[in-house]
Order: sequence, then structure tokens, then C-alpha cells
Amino acid sequence: MEKDNKLIIIPWDFSKVAENALLHGIKIAKMLHNDICFLHIIDKNKSQKGKDEIKQKLDKIAGQTKANQLINTSVVILEGSIFSTISKYATDQKANMVIMGTHGMKGMQKITGSWALKVIIGSQVPFIVVGDKPRDQKKIQNIVFPIDFRSENKEKVFMAVYMGKYFDSKIHILKSPVTDKSLSRKVNTNLNFAIKYLMQNNIEYDIHTVKEKGRFAKETLKFAQRNKADLILIMTTKNINISDYILGASEQYIIANSSKIPVMCVNPKTHYTKHGFIGV
Repeated sequence: MEKDNKLIIIPWDFSKVAENALLHGIKIAKMLHNDICFLHIIDKNKSQKGKDEIKQKLDKIAGQTKANQLINTSVVILEGSIFSTISKYATDQKANMVIMGTHGMKGMQKITGSWALKVIIGSQVPFIVVGDKPRDQKKIQNIVFPIDFRSENKEKVFMAVYMGKYFDSKIHILKSPVTDKSLSRKVNTNLNFAIKYLMQNNIEYDIHTVKEKGRFAKETLKFAQRNKADLILIMTTKNINISDYILGASEQYIIANSSKIPVMCVNPKTHYTKHGFIGV
């Protein structure tokens, strides 16, 4: 992700949560000097009249945003499925991020945590999933950074450094509790890696250890709520499959949090993790 001349994509469906996502987008776009793209996905059977009406409405919203917020905006309407088209377009445009509301983007079927996770999986662009308007209009002050034993955790560090630098955020590292010695070594390796890079980049941080075993996702949310987090930074599970949507992956649980804390989701980069190292 870069600071200048980059795009923030807002999937737009004329719903309240899309409006909330836009408020987050405006806040971040101003901090990063980014442009905003309103992306609307339509069914291929949509009539031309229907497309024209949607375009007219989108142009109006984009124009108002540009005039009121002094941010460059654009409108894109694409045929396809939200589960692939949003991610593909963001990747093709080398967007900085996608900011997406968690409800109302698939006709009458609301996108909850599981649907949102399905949209995000496989994207090369980070997603911020929101359920409410920003608590603070100008800052992203407290970021919760859960760390467990997975090697992919290291990739989140670069995102944490980016957020810490440009948003002047404090990173609250939350360490997963494990009793297995092998897993404990992996957790500590990830923790030491994070500390090293945060210190090298002068990012403020603190470290907390979850006491209750087997409830890391729940304890992460409790911690975020207690500390009035502005964002939770997570890494999605590598090679996630359909059973996770049925059973409920820990990422899904965090995304759908009842406190509506925004969640930034970063996907593992296979060509990095495969070789045991990471890059930016």
C-alpha cells in the first residue's frame, strides 16, 4: 500500500452500511491523499435503462462526495458476482484497499461475517470490513494485532507498520496462549519478528497475553472492546475451504463482531509463505 495517487474502493449498493463504509473511506482517503472509487456490481441481465438509472445515482453521490470532501472520485459499474468481481477489480487497479460494509450487498440477502469472508478470500488487496460509521472522524488511534503460531502472521507486520506510520496508531499486540512447546516457539518467533519491525520503524506498541486458552477470537474481541479499538488487524486462514463458512472460521467470528469494530483483513501471499519469508 502506498500513500499517494492510490485508490480506495467502496463497494456501493445504496445501503446504510455502504454509507458507513464511505465515511471510513473519506476519513482514510484524506489521511493518505487517496482517491475514492464507487464500485457497483450488477447482474448481467440488468436492462440498459436500469444500468443508466444506477449510473445517474452513482454519479450524483460521487459528485457530492467530491464537492463536499475535496476528494477525487470515480464511478465503476461491472457485471459479475460480488464474490469475485470486487476482488479482481481491486487487484487489477492496484488499489490501496477496499472498504466494505457487512450487510446488504447481495440483493435482499445480507452479507454477514461468512459472506464478507467469502468476498475477501484470495484478494491481493487488503479489505477493511465495517458495520458502523467511524467512532473518530480523524484518527485510527488503537489497532489490535492478534498473533498466534501461524507463519502467515508475519505478513501482518508490514501492514501494522504502514498503519502505524501513516495513521500514527498504537499497535496493541495480543499474544495467543499455547501450552504445546512447538507451537509456543512459533508464537514467540512471530512475536519477536513483530517487535523487531515495529521498533525499527518507531511504531508505538504494547504486548498483552490472552490467559484463557481455546478462545482466542473471543478474547481478541473482548480486548478490542475494553480498549476502544479503532481497528482489528487479522490475517485470513490460508487455503480456507467451504467448511469454514459452515462451521465458522475465527476470522468470520471477528469480522461479524457485535461491537462493529472495523476489521482489516490481509490474505496470505502464497509465494512468500511457501519459501518461509515475506516481502512488501
